[in-house]
Amino acid sequence: MPSVLKATAATVGLTALAGAAGVGYAAGYEVRAFTLRHAVVPVLPVGSPVLRVLHLSDLHLVPRQHRKRAWVSALADLEPDLVVTTGDNLAAQDAVPAVLETYAGLLERPGVFVLGSNDYWAPKPRNWSKYLQGPSQVKAGEKAVRLPTEDLVRGFTDAGWVDLDNVRTRLRVGGLDLELVGVDDPHLRYDRYPDVAGPAAPDADLTVGVTHAPYRRTLDAMTADGAGLLLAGHTHGGQLCVPGVGALVTNCDLPRAQASGLSRWSAAGHRGSRDAWLHVSAGLGTSPYAPLRFACRPEATLLELVPVR
Repeated sequence: MPSVLKATAATVGLTALAGAAGVGYAAGYEVRAFTLRHAVVPVLPVGSPVLRVLHLSDLHLVPRQHRKRAWVSALADLEPDLVVTTGDNLAAQDAVPAVLETYAGLLERPGVFVLGSNDYWAPKPRNWSKYLQGPSQVKAGEKAVRLPTEDLVRGFTDAGWVDLDNVRTRLRVGGLDLELVGVDDPHLRYDRYPDVAGPAAPDADLTVGVTHAPYRRTLDAMTADGAGLLLAGHTHGGQLCVPGVGALVTNCDLPRAQASGLSRWSAAGHRGSRDAWLHVSAGLGTSPYAPLRFACRPEATLLELVPVR
């Protein structure tokens, strides 16, 4: 019996040590291991020039995060044809000036944006186990701190970026005519897709759907209307992933297998069967109350849109 107890104690000790090492890695290294991803998307008409789109999401910036700010600022050196940010830029009341300074070089490029829940409401401590039970929610009557959303929007639009929150518009970029359809955050149910619904413009080179949270209702509607490319964030790629398994949660009704990266989305049953390319960014940050990532590095993605072969 003593030998069994010693073996059990050793196992518990090793497990605790491994867990502590994992947390240390997730919070001390990987959460700051910023990574630039690349993906090629065959979505343009034959003969079109290549269009380079930088997709950013979920910055969740606190002004003191100088390493993150420097890394994101340097992305301006990529000189993308178009910048798309899919929300959740803020993580503090005083973060707007820091966000605008961080994006300063990118704001000189053509850009579009939608907002996420953490562009409206400040993050707050939560029990992490609740994320395994379903998507997080802002409950009626819950005390939430309002963020300076209007200042953020004004900073972006004054620089020339287009606010796509429940907006449909056209943009000439890189020699191509893009139709852009966006919605405000579906996670907060601020989305009003019926306001912008309609068939993709036949004279546009590409229709792009943009949303913060990739809920099925939004992705299906955009795809059914003929969008060829969908861009979203929100999921953090799962944030804490299991190697060989991937994301355990997406914080919405998106399938876990599509929590990040490039995939195909089908809108079967919506006025016929249609497909679109879907890119979900794993994002650049986390809530300041859960500053760790595991098997899911913070990322930005340079999408190369190329002609269909």
